[in-house]
Amino acid sequence: MTTLVSEAMHSAVGRTVTERSSHPISESDIRKWALAVYWPAEPPRLYLDAEYAATTKWSGVVAPEEFNPFAWSVAHTSQSADSAESSTDANDPDRLEKALGIVGPGLKFQLNGGLVAEYGERMRPGDVITGTESLHEYRERDGKLGSMLFTTIEDLWTNQHGSVVKRTLMTLIRH
Repeated sequence: MTTLVSEAMHSAVGRTVTERSSHPISESDIRKWALAVYWPAEPPRLYLDAEYAATTKWSGVVAPEEFNPFAWSVAHTSQSADSAESSTDANDPDRLEKALGIVGPGLKFQLNGGLVAEYGERMRPGDVITGTESLHEYRERDGKLGSMLFTTIEDLWTNQHGSVVKRTLMTLIRH
């Protein structure tokens, strides 16, 4: 049976592609996000009123789970050594492998296969979030258009204490 996944690709599973750190989250960041996301409805008081938030099970202001501390800017970004040297087209189906310094499968088409998000600790004012994006897995399947390669990328967000605040798994389908 022929495979789209080379030995180099198998060996790259688990490798980090990019790591980034946020600026410290402020109450103002949380307020602005909550107002934008919940508009025109009133956002829950938990995100706006520190006095009220202190009486909740979180004992203070927390960000909505979907809050993105990287939305406005990133304090620091580092890429794998191979990725830093590679300036590839964002629409290149082999972009991930090129970023990891390996030869990709050479497929021509790609589409979004979905996103799964899991939430952990809530983000709070003062937190600095680190996001680590890595190659999670490859799966193959035959379809009407021929062989398909399902590539899953994990993005793990942790706070300054090492607690997981969010984990996403994004699947890319290439054929």
